[in-house]
Amino acid sequence: MGIESNDLEPGRPDGPTTLPSTTISRRNLMGAALAGVAGLSLAGRPRRAGGAAQERNAARTDAQVDAQARVAPLSIEDEPYIDAHSHIWTPDLDRYPLAEGFTRDDMQPPSFTAEELLATCRPSGVGRVNLIQMSYYGFDNTYMLDMIAAYPDRFVGTAIIDPEGRDPAAEMAALATKGVRAFRVQPQLLNLPIDRWLDHPGYDAMFSKAPETRQAISFLIDPDALPEVDRACRAYPETAFIVDHLARIGVDGQFRSADIAALCDLSRNPNAYVKIGAFYALSPMGPPYRDLAPLIRRVIDAYGPRRCMWESDCPFQVVDHSYESSIDLIRSHLDFLDDDDRRWLLTRTAEELLFRPAP
Repeated sequence: MGIESNDLEPGRPDGPTTLPSTTISRRNLMGAALAGVAGLSLAGRPRRAGGAAQERNAARTDAQVDAQARVAPLSIEDEPYIDAHSHIWTPDLDRYPLAEGFTRDDMQPPSFTAEELLATCRPSGVGRVNLIQMSYYGFDNTYMLDMIAAYPDRFVGTAIIDPEGRDPAAEMAALATKGVRAFRVQPQLLNLPIDRWLDHPGYDAMFSKAPETRQAISFLIDPDALPEVDRACRAYPETAFIVDHLARIGVDGQFRSADIAALCDLSRNPNAYVKIGAFYALSPMGPPYRDLAPLIRRVIDAYGPRRCMWESDCPFQVVDHSYESSIDLIRSHLDFLDDDDRRWLLTRTAEELLFRPAP
């Protein structure tokens, strides 16, 4: 991911949607910040969710009725597409305090609210978004939950909970009723060796619970973590597992055959899915990102379009690129896709996996 400046006015859904870039390298930040800013490792492990964070996750707050500058109800005809991966945060630190170890200076851009996201995505025909919990809040998913409650026709969420908490399975069930459809997991969270980074009873509890609650597990990983994901897929065949950002292949400018093969080999598990996006960081050439076509084709050939879904990774996609350029790669530039493939990538896979009602 990248870090950017922001010229939107907080709370204005109709504000400008092009954000100026900073001098920070987007590719370097994808390699570092995905494991840090967006991955809970900048400030070490967050505080345990057994206290205030867990209570806030479980309770409604007054902020649910305070969402400003509301937008019109969703029109599937006018806004058919789904963004499977975007982050939001707010400068209101009184209502939504940061996790221990984070400060306001860490929030870059200073604001990317739900309303700013909708102002960014709706002009491209994207009416629904799977929100990804931002690491600034640690295990306290309250802001994301409040925005799901404020815009229930538009948002679902991917939360972050503590696998070493008092009862992660029970927390999953509670969050299912609040629009949480997946949980983000990454190797840095528990700092176990990479060859057994999922070998923990908390993960066993989560992976066992997920089929019951119809929730998925979403992995923020590099290719070296894929063998453990493969093991989890085989051990929990009823659980849906999602690899974010094409396993970050290409973030260092290299498209290694072994890495691509490892990601494609994971497809032998019918419960494995892939998010195809974060093009701003993976493409050496930049928009329209046609240099990523061979990688994307191999992944779609392996998984099939029904197990692949497009993601923007906003707000980082709009640092020095545009939202439109991300979705347009799938919509217009990959000649090996037919119209049905595009429907699955841009809508139906995410719809069926993430937007189905809780049991």
